[in-house]
Amino acid sequence: MKIVDNIEHIDIPTKKAVVTIGNFDGVHIGHQALLHTVVEKAHNIGGTSVALTFNPHPTRVLSANGYPPLITLKEQKSELIARTGIEVLLQIPFTLEFAAISPRSFIEDLLIRRIGMKVLVVGKDYTFGRNREGNLDLLDQWAPELGFEVIVVDWIQSANGLTQRISSTRVRELVMDGRMEETKKLLGRNYQIRGKVASGRNRGGRLLGFPTANINLQDELSPKQGIYAVTVEHGAETYKGVANIGYSPTFDDHIFTVEVHILDFKKDIYGNRIRVNFIQRLRDEIKFQNIETLAAQIHLDIDQARQILDKLLP
Repeated sequence: MKIVDNIEHIDIPTKKAVVTIGNFDGVHIGHQALLHTVVEKAHNIGGTSVALTFNPHPTRVLSANGYPPLITLKEQKSELIARTGIEVLLQIPFTLEFAAISPRSFIEDLLIRRIGMKVLVVGKDYTFGRNREGNLDLLDQWAPELGFEVIVVDWIQSANGLTQRISSTRVRELVMDGRMEETKKLLGRNYQIRGKVASGRNRGGRLLGFPTANINLQDELSPKQGIYAVTVEHGAETYKGVANIGYSPTFDDHIFTVEVHILDFKKDIYGNRIRVNFIQRLRDEIKFQNIETLAAQIHLDIDQARQILDKLLP
């Protein structure tokens, strides 16, 4: 997949571009359905599949009341979009100047003249341009005049017979509530955080007998505090593990951490990047009377995690 990070780097119009536009935070199965429609349509007309997204997320530029944490950062979002078969990913810098572009200019100048759009694939609630003034009615009005086709993809409904549509907001709610199995159904994969292993407080291995890899969350959505069965990807290998998210109340230091004990693992990976996939929440984070009681509970957590993870990994 070709990645273009700036409008100015779009050299010539793409051949019969089939375009979809969105923030795609989480790249959940609703997003995937949209992207697969783009890929299929491009194949059918001998065109090029194009996804246009924004960096940073528009709410980080436009919202004065804060913004939610991201489900997927830029690197992971690009990887997930590439898996759908999209050929070109345009990651447009989102600024106040860009937000002020009129709907007509957005369609005619950017999508048609710069990108070469012949087909636009969008969801039922799609809006665009300055103050979200553009809508499906305008697209239907302009399509015959400007020579492009509009395909509106229906919403994908939530699993388990629920009626609400799949959305990034719903995924965010489930992750923050620690409901990882339900999250997986909406994402089509386990929720993942990734980062560089940092130096911790040197107590996991020294005091408890369970060395941990510590990750500093930057901009990402954090699962609910507690203990989780996880898998850990390091390089090309995947390992079983147990993660603790929270403030380690037994030690009373009130510092938020993400600590992962990788089972049957002896390598020194400080400074290395790892990916942690959250499989199932085991319990709340609680304060124990002493270190010995905590260590005994960690043994139980590891046994429970093994039972869960042995079904996933040999």
